[in-house]
Amino acid sequence: MNLKLVSLSIIAFTSSILCAEVDLTFPDDFMFGAATASYQIEGAWNVDGKGESIWDHYSHNYPEYMKENATGDDAAKSYYKYKEDVKALKDMGMNHYRFSISWPRIFPTGLPNNVNEKGIKYYNNLINELLKYNITPVVTMFHWDLPQYLQNLGGWTNEIIVQYFEDFARILYERYGDRVKWWLTFNEIQIFALGQEQKTFAPEPVTPGIGYYLTGHNILKAHARAYRLYEKEFRDKQHGKISIAKEIMWPIALNESSECDQAAVNKNLLFTSRWLLDPIFSKQGDYPQELKDIIANKSKEQGFKQSRLPTFTPEEVKYIRGTADYLGLNEYTSYLVTNNAKKGNVSMADDMGVTIYISDTWITSKNSMNPQSMRSVLNWFKDNYGEQYGVLITENGFADGGDLDDDMRIKYYGTYFAEILKVIHIDKVKMIGHSAWALIDNLEWTTAYTSKFGLYHVDFKDPERKRTPKNSSYFMKNLTTSNALHGIFTLSCIAADRITHAGLVEEQTAGNSSPNITIITLMK
Repeated sequence: MNLKLVSLSIIAFTSSILCAEVDLTFPDDFMFGAATASYQIEGAWNVDGKGESIWDHYSHNYPEYMKENATGDDAAKSYYKYKEDVKALKDMGMNHYRFSISWPRIFPTGLPNNVNEKGIKYYNNLINELLKYNITPVVTMFHWDLPQYLQNLGGWTNEIIVQYFEDFARILYERYGDRVKWWLTFNEIQIFALGQEQKTFAPEPVTPGIGYYLTGHNILKAHARAYRLYEKEFRDKQHGKISIAKEIMWPIALNESSECDQAAVNKNLLFTSRWLLDPIFSKQGDYPQELKDIIANKSKEQGFKQSRLPTFTPEEVKYIRGTADYLGLNEYTSYLVTNNAKKGNVSMADDMGVTIYISDTWITSKNSMNPQSMRSVLNWFKDNYGEQYGVLITENGFADGGDLDDDMRIKYYGTYFAEILKVIHIDKVKMIGHSAWALIDNLEWTTAYTSKFGLYHVDFKDPERKRTPKNSSYFMKNLTTSNALHGIFTLSCIAADRITHAGLVEEQTAGNSSPNITIITLMK
């Protein structure tokens, strides 16, 4: 099959079920929304009593790691323009907004002895503005902007931080819990922990193979403390729900016929996902035994007297197990994995022994696109942790250069929503809703302002940070208005098995054998 570019058609990954058999409507209570994070949009980095975060410190002191030496000092200026952000949500018909609260804006040093009331007021104003338009706040407590003062104490590698996080959670429940009913304690723990593995991510310095596991270990303890605190003192009055936001990049064997590559899939899930999910969601709790064995053996080979993976006491296993009311899932795409038996320096990557690739046959811009990964991840979670947990997609999005005519983003969302509909109606996974990443263009960490995920364009050269709706925002408006893909996408199901390429199509060459495909055409 020859593939050529054309503007409005896209090949989507499909299942064994024909699209004609899929109900294209969403449940009446499905939550459509968008997401952001405090450091990435707020700006006002040292305004109104806010303390320094590790990302303030990192961008100021290690500018060489930030694209174009960028900082989040001003970002999208949402500290001043939050009403415009809420209006954008309202105009798209969205009914929830996932945002994070800056710990150093509430506690400038991270310690509870100094409450910044101006910071408290900012989030009060934001929450009240959302509720005025019947938009549900979904609040993340920690989206990577740790107070630098706590980092000076060792940050998440120091167990003392567990108590300080509980203190932070308490004030959030006390000040906002009467109106906030959806909480996420932590965002993407595994990705954040990679800051201990590589210099191109805060915090600095790095402690490969040790700090990574300590960070995850203490965050799991802190999450459980925040959950048990709510359970004991706040749930009966506030009736909220709590979880984490866990990213899962779906691994696919580079060579499907290779047993080693199939084993690499399991190892990748073990080190990147089950490491953090099993202690909370599995029936037995604790880290997977296979993970413990691999790291213990590696540590012994390297001359360590004990495993570099910390251990939980039986009491801690019980305390952490079951500390989630739903799953927050960040899902973007897939990658290919193959076994890597080469020995390297002490690190998580060496422990895992897996090499990761992105297929050049997948649609890419700033990130790759494999819609079927959404369905694969959701079914994997259900199969491994049970059907009792509803799932809120807390991030899902596509990066480009920031054009207003962002048809590729529309196609991305259309194909991923199609997979979600299959999950809902065919696989019977309990889906709560979907949060598009992102509401507006923002600072995307070390790639800074070069990767644009927003449904709304932000002009970062404009001191006022003018917001302009992209085409994808109108797609979202149509979606939320109809509560369905009807009228937005026409699904032409040629067949349904699997496809090895994702790209734009113009025609199939006659006489050539072609893979089974689903073509989704945007209706203008």
